[in-house]
Amino acid sequence: MLHSGRKECPASLRIFALFSLIALALAPGHASAQTQQSATVAAPNISARHAVLMDYENGSYLYERAADTPFPPASLTKLMTMELVFQALHEKKLTLDQELLISPNAWRRGGAPSGGSTMFASVNSRVKVEDLIQGVIVDSGNDAAIAFAEGMDGNETSFAQHMTKRAHELGLETANFMNSTGLYDPNHNISVRDLAKLAAHIIRTYPEFYKYYSQAEFTWNKIRQKNRNPLLDMNIGADGMKTGYTKESGYGLVGSAVQNGTRLIVVVNGSPSLKERGEDAKKLLEWGFKNFDPQPLVKEGEVVAQAQVFGGDSRHVPLVTEKALRIFTAHGATGRLLIRVVYTGPLKAPIEKGAQVARLKVWRAQRLVLDAPLFAAADVKEGGIVRRAMDGAYELTVDLLRSALSKLKRS
Repeated sequence: MLHSGRKECPASLRIFALFSLIALALAPGHASAQTQQSATVAAPNISARHAVLMDYENGSYLYERAADTPFPPASLTKLMTMELVFQALHEKKLTLDQELLISPNAWRRGGAPSGGSTMFASVNSRVKVEDLIQGVIVDSGNDAAIAFAEGMDGNETSFAQHMTKRAHELGLETANFMNSTGLYDPNHNISVRDLAKLAAHIIRTYPEFYKYYSQAEFTWNKIRQKNRNPLLDMNIGADGMKTGYTKESGYGLVGSAVQNGTRLIVVVNGSPSLKERGEDAKKLLEWGFKNFDPQPLVKEGEVVAQAQVFGGDSRHVPLVTEKALRIFTAHGATGRLLIRVVYTGPLKAPIEKGAQVARLKVWRAQRLVLDAPLFAAADVKEGGIVRRAMDGAYELTVDLLRSALSKLKRS
């Protein structure tokens, strides 16, 4: 069960033919997931300290290892850097032909003198946004990343704050950024689960820019550099995304591949060598494509639960998903799924139709395999004074009983 210091409220959940479902409406709490797999499918042996394999379609998980533990992501950071760039292009705050300055600071800390990954832009030159994009994505250029930070927010500190704020808006709760490049800082962290979510967001939201992640090479200042993503040359359907390394984080990789119409996203970090990070990611992708099949869980528009409402003209509000949901089931796998509707309850009226008010979480054994938002399927207006008074009295009684039970347990 999920544990929380907040109150719990029951919610009804229909029984699906394929699965045994249990639903509870709880205050938000983080449920730790173990690296356990179905006994019928042995997970591959990998060296990475952190790993996750995720279905792109709706975020169900096939594999995880320390998936929620934040770590310094090195150049995997640049996925978030580019998300801000792509958002600015969408909002027409930037254009592909616009030129940004390679300042002395960007050149010194991220260019040729730095000794790190660079696109080799010249100091005080002005470079088009489209070329800087390729400098970041293909070359992992720190000079290009700093140029974006300074060009968009004036300095890297402000840009990093912008990155963190935007990450939290996207639901990446573990993210905290201190720079645009991924150069090591003890306060600069994110989890592999959040990196997988970020990768899926970029693929889904910015398809016109995702093409750069499969670009094989990029030449700037007559210096040709190959894309550092080893998955692109492994003939497994890979078409992105990013690698990273610092001595503090080890070797990391975010990758995406498509086979038979199914896209999987893999994130590994903490591999001990450049070769092993590629092998780790490849093993997980091949294992996922070979051993798992997508199974429907919830149809689009189907009401999956009723959440309790406080002070409304209705005692409950129906909950629906944004789209059809599926999970991946191992060939020949057995066992039941535990499904919970998670929200701070009861919900307080008024509630607008379409508001995100809960989450649907699915576990197989101790492993979280799906975490999807749930939305109100109807408006719930504020109830009359009598209804609000009755609900208030009910909640007070429940709180008193819960407090008394808690004291009895402690004694």
